[in-house]
Formats: sequence, C-alpha cells, structure tokens
Amino acid sequence: MEVEKCYFCNETAVYECAVYRKPLCQTHIRILSICHSCTPRIHVEFSIIEKTEKDSQKIERLTQLFWGEPEQIMFDMKLKIHELPAYIAESNGKLIGFIAHKPLEKSMLIAALAVLPRYQGSGIGKALIQKVEEKARQLSKKKLLVSTSNDDLPALAFYQKIGFQIFEVKPNVIAEKHGKAILGLGGIPIRDEIMLHKILA
Repeated sequence: MEVEKCYFCNETAVYECAVYRKPLCQTHIRILSICHSCTPRIHVEFSIIEKTEKDSQKIERLTQLFWGEPEQIMFDMKLKIHELPAYIAESNGKLIGFIAHKPLEKSMLIAALAVLPRYQGSGIGKALIQKVEEKARQLSKKKLLVSTSNDDLPALAFYQKIGFQIFEVKPNVIAEKHGKAILGLGGIPIRDEIMLHKILA
C-alpha cells in the first residue's frame, strides 16, 4: 500500500488536485468551482472483495493516516475501524481503498470510507458504497447511515450526490472530543458531526 505525501509539505495526502493531480493534505486543499470538462477522469481497473484478517493492519494504518487516529466516534459509538467488517478495493494486488461497516438493528452504518488520493474520482468510492448497500438490503436493513465532519465538503457533496440526506447536525461534538476545534480541510475549524442517511426502498 503506497501512501503519498502532500506536494507542499510532508503530511499525508488525503486528496488530489483536480487540475494538476498533485497529492494534497487537508491544509493545502482549496475548494474551488471547476467545470466538468476540467475535472480529469481516470480509468482504474479494480476489484472489490471482503476484508480478510491480513487486511486489518492495512485498514488500521489507512484509518490512522486519513483521520489521525484508529478509532472513530460517530452516532454516539466509539468504533475501532479495523475490527469492523469491510470491503476493500484492490488494483494490481494493492489495497487502494476500503469501506468499513457495522450492522445496526434497522440500519447499516458506514463507519469509514477511504480511497487513496491518486484513485479518487474513478468510481471506487461509489462502488464500495454500492457493495455495502447490497449487503444492507440482504440483511433487510431500512437505511444506510454515515456521518462526517463539518469541514469535509467533498464528502458532503459525494454522499448527497448518491442519495444521502442530512438529517441531524451535532454542534461541537468533534471539538469537545479533541478539547478544541482543530483545523480541517482548507483551514475550516472541525467542530460538528453531520449525520446523513439513505432510505432503502
């Protein structure tokens, strides 16, 4: 698993510049309006398989790199992402993304979704979501749940574009967890947990 560093500093890259394809950390990303024709589309051959025990360590490392800690708090639950069921996306035998999920009584929680920066925009995230949605339907779950932070505008756009809707905002819950509002994407202070759901008809 190859983890890239930000083009401008030595921090872990979690996004890629849509114009120049340079890897970017949260600090150096900027939110801009870009037309569809200026957004490069890359084609990646990939497969999605269920996580095996050997993948847990890679998922733990990716979780640490993307979110700065191996555990996530969402929907009032503290979750160790690498211990949850997951699907992984592979290309040429390399892990390039994953989605961890947790079945709840009537819903399926998406606990984490990550795709390495150079592979973002190639449909991998959407394919991973579809895999979890299929699993949720098999288990007769009524909806998918996911949460993100107030700074993660690309995630908010992505989830809403594929049918999720914001249903609750928990002000300051993330800031309280860290003892202060830390700077997130593009310098936006991370404070709030934004909860979204997708009703499964």
